[in-house]
Amino acid sequence: MALGKRQSVQQPLFVSTVDLNVRCHPFYEAVNKVLASHHFDGFVEGLCAGFYDDGSRGGRPGLAPGIYFRCLLVGYFEGIDSERGIDWRCNDSLSLKAFLGLAIDETAPDHSTISRTRRLIDQEAHSEVFRFILKVLANHDLIEGKTLGVDSTTLEANAALRSIVRRDTGEGYQQFLERLAKESGIQTPTREDLAKLDRKRKNKASNDDWQSPGDGDAKIARMKDGTTHLAHKAEHAVDLGEKGHGAILAVNVCDAAAGDTATLADTIVAATGNLTAVKDDDRVADKIGDDFASEAVLDKGYHSKQTLLDLEEMNVRSYASEPDRGRQDWDDQDDAKAAVYANRRRVKGKRGKRLLRSRGEKLERSFAHCYETGNLRRLYLRGRENIAKRVLIHAAAFNVGLMMRVKYGLRKPRSLSAKACAAVLSSCARVCPREKRPEPFRRALRAIGAILSHDRPSIPHAALRSAA
Repeated sequence: MALGKRQSVQQPLFVSTVDLNVRCHPFYEAVNKVLASHHFDGFVEGLCAGFYDDGSRGGRPGLAPGIYFRCLLVGYFEGIDSERGIDWRCNDSLSLKAFLGLAIDETAPDHSTISRTRRLIDQEAHSEVFRFILKVLANHDLIEGKTLGVDSTTLEANAALRSIVRRDTGEGYQQFLERLAKESGIQTPTREDLAKLDRKRKNKASNDDWQSPGDGDAKIARMKDGTTHLAHKAEHAVDLGEKGHGAILAVNVCDAAAGDTATLADTIVAATGNLTAVKDDDRVADKIGDDFASEAVLDKGYHSKQTLLDLEEMNVRSYASEPDRGRQDWDDQDDAKAAVYANRRRVKGKRGKRLLRSRGEKLERSFAHCYETGNLRRLYLRGRENIAKRVLIHAAAFNVGLMMRVKYGLRKPRSLSAKACAAVLSSCARVCPREKRPEPFRRALRAIGAILSHDRPSIPHAALRSAA
């Protein structure tokens, strides 16, 4: 066989569309069919009509709402974190253009157009789209709604910790340390002097004293991996019913410095409002019972006397894991004592233990899909409202993916490549003896079992990187 050489290619001037052989991906084609059967485009166009002008002022036409929301769905399905990445991926793929409803000679929306449209459409409209997807899931019998599992996670903000400034004076961190050093008698402080002075200070990164000049909503918080960053908090309410499949019922983007007990009520109220909207729709009113949002399954971070009392006032039965606080004083706290003891009794029962196991399975799965394989752990937006819009549609895309997997047997487009990586790792595991396996490799192998089971997300990117 003769050696072939790569040569520069002169592209033809005209190409027949038949020769391009454009075919939509089976997954995206099925998603479009489901959305079309529920008249998604007509719904979002009517919902967002008030945010566009009538065209009398001239200018180019705005981005169609159906295309805008599909672009955000692509961000979840393809694991793309930024709108620039969505722009590039959609322009690179003829299959995704077909999903968006664009001709092959049309360009996909520019990232600036997506960003402007996001700012144009308010958060309530994004919430309505989220509720629309919930109604589609209810129509497919994928929502029970009686038992809610609530948990939160931190998202790294689009702001650097080294850029924080004082709330009172506007000084940067370095300027603040230099001023402290001069006040203590060191006129020309060195870097070592500043470091020594900083080590002795307490509450050196308090949110009461410092803020980010770029994103005032971001707060200094400890992340899940133990590092400290400017962050936001995302709290999920997930359907944990026995017939439910773990659909996300509400997403609350809130203050990262606020404790779980301070944000729980808002998340449950949001989930109740979404389920009420589903129940009020005559087309799917019979799909969920009248006792929706009547139970809440929580971890230890939500357990407190006041939280349990608040849940009782909301007529929500709690299943909250109780931390070991030792013997407590119940003087003049009969109501709190009754609430704590009733919760303890429920948690120790068979149903309580089953619900807590289900919480660990279904609720943590939603975080893994949305922020790990969905690649939204690191944010590229600023402002809590902007972030909430993106996260809401990201969660709606998670629900769409859940529906496609359970009802149609179609996995996300990237799942096949993840399974291929799992197969390679399992082959490597046979070569490497168990006693010689490093810990990163062990973590990657444990993730293989998560891939091969239908109830787990794709292999975590971090595990793949560490194994490599």
